[in-house]
Amino acid sequence: MSIRDILPAWLGGTKAEETARPQDSYSSTTITRGSTAWDELFGPVTSAPYPSEKTAFTVSAIYACVNLYAGAIASLVKHIYRVQPDGERDRSLTDPLWWVLNEEMTPRWSAANGWEFLIQSLLLHGDGFARIIRDRQAMPIGLKPMHPTSVEVVLNTATDRLVYAWTPNQSDGSAGQRVVMDQDDVVHLAGFGFDGLRGMSPLRYSLREAGSVAMSAQKYSNAFFANSARPDFALRTEQKLSQESIENLRSQLADQHQGVERSFKPMVLQGGLDIKTITMPVTDIQLIETRQFQIEEIARIYGVPPFMIGYNEKTTSWGSGVEAMGTGFVRFSLRQHLNKIETELNRKLFRTAAKRIEFDTFDLERADMKSMFEAFRIGIGRAGEPGFISVEEARMRLNMKRRPDGTLTAGASDAPQPVEPTAP
Repeated sequence: MSIRDILPAWLGGTKAEETARPQDSYSSTTITRGSTAWDELFGPVTSAPYPSEKTAFTVSAIYACVNLYAGAIASLVKHIYRVQPDGERDRSLTDPLWWVLNEEMTPRWSAANGWEFLIQSLLLHGDGFARIIRDRQAMPIGLKPMHPTSVEVVLNTATDRLVYAWTPNQSDGSAGQRVVMDQDDVVHLAGFGFDGLRGMSPLRYSLREAGSVAMSAQKYSNAFFANSARPDFALRTEQKLSQESIENLRSQLADQHQGVERSFKPMVLQGGLDIKTITMPVTDIQLIETRQFQIEEIARIYGVPPFMIGYNEKTTSWGSGVEAMGTGFVRFSLRQHLNKIETELNRKLFRTAAKRIEFDTFDLERADMKSMFEAFRIGIGRAGEPGFISVEEARMRLNMKRRPDGTLTAGASDAPQPVEPTAP
């Protein structure tokens, strides 16, 4: 609930406690400067622009980090396993949900676009929501992503369960038709700082200042280079000019010489005017350093190695160090989100330990071709050493085919065997 929704109750004399829901932070009738209520009513205290969902993507570092996560998670294969009582697992390719998770969430949403939307919502707003579409037998047959700003999360204190109220927008084709759903009918991907209702929104917390500084520096940089915001020269004369003459001179210079397209036009001076060149101020020289620092700051917020978003300063573009950092990104940053997604999907779609969903990160974590083949050789066994995987299992990891009879198409078992000589 927004502060604007409960403001009429305050003005009408109703206590805020009687109007606000559990997730609201407006339990006091006093609005103080710097509080959430103050910011929503009167805007930010500072003049710097705070990032929104749209303006945040004008900062290339934010766009690159969100796109990296969304693209990586969307490209991963989501396997469905049937778990036996003894713990053995069998991969299921015939489960209807495999198609939903990997190919098509609904006729309108492909799986790739759906996952990108959910991850984008998670990384910007702190929550990603998808409505679970069920058939007449209440079996899940699809997922419909919902924008986080159109979803309200309410706690049913009688049952200690969450209730989701979704108000679709015009793009959903049913604007204004509010839908109330039980928590078992909504996939809720909550971000860091989840308090039982919503995750912490990076736009309102971690990106609030860092994104604001990046946007301000970017805006200043644009004005600096495109509109000649830097006064790089001054005009000097021994004569005393009237205010009207000064304004006319400024207007003429702006019309004739301001902007990149007019920056090389020759300037004609008369009436005893002389030009004095001004060197670039130190603050302008530090602009580039400020923008570089903001790239590192935003990458740190999202847990992304800077080289993965195109920032190679102080980082070599080649070598095992970069490879190790890429693997570390999967293990320590990407895995955090994958674990939450797997847990939420398993408890909402299956609600049993007999089936589970797992993301296959093999393609992201595997080493170069030589190292990978060397690892497979060790796993299969070489030079008399015992192996712990079969050739067929190694070939399956490489998506290689079998023969119709189930044997390998190539490998050690197909090698010609020596023929023992026979006696004449």
